Amino acid sequence: MSDCIFCKIVAGELPSKKVFENEEILAFHDIQPAAPIHVLIIPKKHIASLADAQAEDWSTIGQMQAAAAQVARELDVEESGYRVITNVGANAGQIVHHIHYHLMGGARLAPLGVHN
Repeated sequence: MSDCIFCKIVAGELPSKKVFENEEILAFHDIQPAAPIHVLIIPKKHIASLADAQAEDWSTIGQMQAAAAQVARELDVEESGYRVITNVGANAGQIVHHIHYHLMGGARLAPLGVHN
């Protein structure tokens, strides 16, 4: 998608601080980190969200999970703990419509809020 910021990063049109890359997955530091370690893990193929994933995308999404585990090890947060989260849709806070996981760690993270 020509207007997708993550597709532009994959294409090399925008810079990123990469921490992991293979044929299908790219991981890079978030430019507005919400934790001392905040990495975004994306598929190179444009998939808008988990809700838009097709059967042929599930292998790639599984690779995103594996990449998250590898990045956590490499950034030394595997032992202390980390969070992996994705937002799907406006109510969840999805801003960039290219599926991505946020891997956050490096400090004690606030508990996820509870809505009554």
